[in-house]
Amino acid sequence: MISSVERITKILNLFTDSEPSLGNIEIAEKLGIHPSSAHHFVKSMCKEGILIQGNDRKYRLGWKLLEWSNKVMYQQDIHSEAGPIIVNLVRQFKGTSHIGMFHEGEVRFVFKTTSPNADVVPTFIGTTRRPAYSTSSGKVLLAFNPSFIQPTLAKGLLKQSTNTITSVTKLYAELKKIKQQGYAISDDENDFGLYGVAAPIKSYNGQVIASLNFVGEPNYMKGRENKLIIQSVIRSAQAISKQLGYISLPY
Repeated sequence: MISSVERITKILNLFTDSEPSLGNIEIAEKLGIHPSSAHHFVKSMCKEGILIQGNDRKYRLGWKLLEWSNKVMYQQDIHSEAGPIIVNLVRQFKGTSHIGMFHEGEVRFVFKTTSPNADVVPTFIGTTRRPAYSTSSGKVLLAFNPSFIQPTLAKGLLKQSTNTITSVTKLYAELKKIKQQGYAISDDENDFGLYGVAAPIKSYNGQVIASLNFVGEPNYMKGRENKLIIQSVIRSAQAISKQLGYISLPY
């Protein structure tokens, strides 16, 4: 049993940003085992949803890992770790802040707080979902997790509002820009008709597991405090990442 757990862990560790998909022979070679042994493990992992096999016959990390990641995120006690940081954010500006996580091509909000004088945003913790490609939170998660892109595209890039990205080419260009600058913008791209900015929240190992956003009325968000809001969202996301154990190393 112990050796099986170790083997499964080693298989999971083979999947990286540079190699998000692997064939059975590739897995066997990297582990130094016979292909039939590798096949036994990956088939069992697919059955449990830990891996998925695409049309190209290669394996990718499965949705069961996202489900587990969500549970870990909840167990980190978001309210005590991130709450004070986000409350400080909404005190500085007028709007609503969420923590969002990826789920099957969409963003699910797991935390929300609003400035006292801000308009109500109709989002509900745990139940509200929005297409990842049309929200600042979702675009951050897509930009830093390439494996999230395909299940998002599979649902189609449907027009949600005036500025929704509906072109795959434009979406890839947008995600490249987001990864370079470290934050995402959504300007009237979903049915809320709001302007939002989001930045990545990282776990202890540097993986982007969630995003922090701040949304508000477009004229206010794009006004004189725009740059300060963006900088504050980035710093707040970095502070939450640090609380979750992530340490940024200077280069």
